[in-house]
Amino acid sequence: MSQRHFIFLCLLPLVIFTLAFLAIPLARLILASGESEAGWAIYLQILQTPRYLSTLVQTVVVSIAVTVAALAISTTAGLYLVRNRFVGRNTLLSILTLPLAFPGVVVGFMIILLGGRQGLVNQLLPGYWVFAYSIFGLFLGYLYFSIPRVLLTVMAAAEKIDPALEEAARTLGAPPWRIVTDVLLPALAPALIAAGAIAFATAMGAFGTAFTLATDIDVLPMVIYTEFTLSANIAMASALSVVLGVVTWAMLLIARSFSGGAVAAGG
Repeated sequence: MSQRHFIFLCLLPLVIFTLAFLAIPLARLILASGESEAGWAIYLQILQTPRYLSTLVQTVVVSIAVTVAALAISTTAGLYLVRNRFVGRNTLLSILTLPLAFPGVVVGFMIILLGGRQGLVNQLLPGYWVFAYSIFGLFLGYLYFSIPRVLLTVMAAAEKIDPALEEAARTLGAPPWRIVTDVLLPALAPALIAAGAIAFATAMGAFGTAFTLATDIDVLPMVIYTEFTLSANIAMASALSVVLGVVTWAMLLIARSFSGGAVAAGG
């Protein structure tokens, strides 16, 4: 067997998978979006329909907010866990990464148990505050499963930073905040950009949590679901799916251009 034939046989499963599960379904999705009476003008219709446009904007805003919060929390916690060894550290790290084991529906149910009508907040605090079914509840749910994804990436990058750089900065009289801004953050920048892109992409496409919590709000995955199942509007569901994919892909492309490395979205 020649080397060329060997390489072809090795790549054949990848080619089959790419065509069967990526290229062909994606092409069918794009074609289906133009099969309505509006044709390809359906994308213009999305921008002209207040419900679709506001849902798109709301989904992007929530995803950006989740990304910023996850980066802030995970960077602080990740640096502390990398630089400090204490009793219970491994247990704390296991708890922080536990959400990776939960599907989105379970995360949404946990938010309901916390901030629902019969949730823990209403049982312990005076007054009546139900936030589980609001944008804030959805934000908490997305943040819950975004933190471990960002945390593990930040910790992996922080462990590679040479402590001598910080010692040199201290020797030169740099205050702690200058060490963070001039040494740590530049060294972590590629990892932060990549982790932020993952958090954004995950929040944009999250369905299980939105399905559980989005009673009074609309996010793009839920609108796609209702258009497909309740209205049988396959063309609009396809077009919204394409828009969701393009926005997420654009963010990943921007992140890749800034980080200079590969950026992949988590599911």
